[in-house]
Amino acid sequence: MNDSNGLSVNWEIIAPLIVLQLLLLVFALVSCLRQERTNGPKWMWVLLIVFISLFGPIAYFVFGRRNG
Repeated sequence: MNDSNGLSVNWEIIAPLIVLQLLLLVFALVSCLRQERTNGPKWMWVLLIVFISLFGPIAYFVFGRRNG
């Protein structure tokens, strides 16, 4: 399939990646909102998760969750 610039778009590869990114965003938001305490302010993590597409949710799962 070609877009208006004549570039080929392979939706068979792009569509699953978009779905995975959206699922990661949703799981990170749900996890953040259910946590009583996080490493840092919860509002900051919500903004990072929403506005820094792929790296925000990953950063939350690696650094933001507080164990115990």
